[in-house]
Formats: sequence, C-alpha cells, structure tokens
Amino acid sequence: MPRWKALPDELDPRVTEFVGRLRLLVDRSGLDLAAVADRTGYGRTSWERYLNGGLLAPKGAVVALAEVTGADPVGLVTLWEQAERAWSRSETRHESTLEAMRMSRARPAPGPGREPRDARPADAGPGGDPARRKRRRTLLLTGAVGVLVVVAAVVWLSLGHGKKPASGAPKAPTASVSARPDLPAGVKCAGASCAGKDPELMGCGGRLATTATSVTLGTALVEVRYSETCGVAWARLGRARAGDRVELSTSSEGKGTLTAVVGTDPYTYTPMVAVKDPGTVKACVVLKSGPRACTS
Repeated sequence: MPRWKALPDELDPRVTEFVGRLRLLVDRSGLDLAAVADRTGYGRTSWERYLNGGLLAPKGAVVALAEVTGADPVGLVTLWEQAERAWSRSETRHESTLEAMRMSRARPAPGPGREPRDARPADAGPGGDPARRKRRRTLLLTGAVGVLVVVAAVVWLSLGHGKKPASGAPKAPTASVSARPDLPAGVKCAGASCAGKDPELMGCGGRLATTATSVTLGTALVEVRYSETCGVAWARLGRARAGDRVELSTSSEGKGTLTAVVGTDPYTYTPMVAVKDPGTVKACVVLKSGPRACTS
C-alpha cells in the first residue's frame, strides 16, 4: 500500500477532500502507481503529482480511475467539479501575488551609499543645487499649464461648443449584463444570458447545481441538472458508450431540442436553457443501438 506524503497546507479543503478520495480508491484497489498508470493510460509521474496535490487530475483521468477501481464515476466527477473550481480560483490568486511581487522587485530600493530618490542633499540650504531648482520650476510650470488646459476645456464644453455626436454614431459601450455583482465568484452568467452556453465554463455546475430528476437505461444514467443561482437547467449523461446521445427539451421555451453525443469520454452534457422551474425540462438518453428513455 503506498505511503502518501502530507498534502500542502495551502490546498483548498475541497481539493484536499478530492485528492483524499483518489488516494482511498487507489489504496482499496491494491494497485501500485505503475499498475494505475498502465490501466488508466495516464503516466506514473502524472499520478504521483495528482495524488500528492501538485497538480489537479484532469476529468479523463478521474473517470478512468473510477472505471479501474469500480467506483461510482458520477459522485467522483461531482467532487472533481468542486475541486476544479477551487483550484482555478487558487491559481488566479497565485498569479496575482506573483505579479505584485514582480512589480515590487522592479522598484529600486535605496541601498548603502545610495541616496533615496526624494532625499535632499545634506548641504542643500536655501541656495540649493541650481539644476535641482531649475527642474522643480519646470515641473511647477508644466503642472500649472495642464490645469489651465483642463479648466478651458470644461468651460468650452459647458458653453455648448462641444461637438455633439451624430444621431447614427455608435453609443458608448455599456456594462455587460453578465457582470452581475450579486452573483457568486466564478459565475459568469444568469438567466437568458446563459442560454446555449456550457454550464461548467460559465460556473453554474459543481456545488451550485443539483439533480432535479434522472433515469437509467442499461448502464447509462441521464440527469436533469438545475442551478437555481444561474436560473438554468441542462441534461447530463454518464456511464454511456460512444455514439449514445442525450437530449434536452423544455415546455417553457420553443427552442427545439438540445443534444450532445458521447465521444471518447463516457460523460457528456448539453448546453443550458434558462428556466425558473426544472419541472418544465425533460432529458432523454438514446443509445446507439436504438433504445430510448426519458425523465418524467
């Protein structure tokens, strides 16, 4: 049984929980990392980084591990979605910190034998350095001229001399409707602005979504996923085979049926539709061999 290193303290609790679940699956399987790598198709070095908190495992690796260990892939993918969102936010904060550090290091700091930029020479009395006094007068004159220009521009515009835009001229851009300050961090849309978009990329999945209803056909599981925060729903298909497809239709909007077809990943989902009640949405799974089943 592998002996795991202690996870970094700075990891988000959701990432720690996710990595702990992966470790538990590997421990229970009795496989070493070489066997896990061989059976999942992801390298041993990669798995060492995934299981020690150095890198977040991709969704494909998570699903492959679930298949190898016989775990429930749906629950594991849900944990991954939460960890992935936390990991992304952590990377953003880390990049901001590094940028601030780079900017701080770029500023020259006074050292031994080096006079601070704003320091005045010890022998500078009322007579001071002539060159320094000349630069100071130049700066004062430049500032005074700038103030006069601004005042003149304000007076000119207030008297109606400013040129008005033509009626057909484009208006100044307004704030994007998706920039909602009332939405949680990471959520990029709500309601109609989410329609037709990817729920994961828009931040509506993970902990913000629940399964409203589901149905199983063979091994395939189709769910209606609903996010009250975003005011949307979509259909998610799991444990399916290549060529199977999932369909989403709603009685509240006449926008036809949204579909998604399974490729190499046994999991897929449709784009979102804006709904107030998930009961108006129906999801169907259609196997490549022909059988079909829908949620009620």
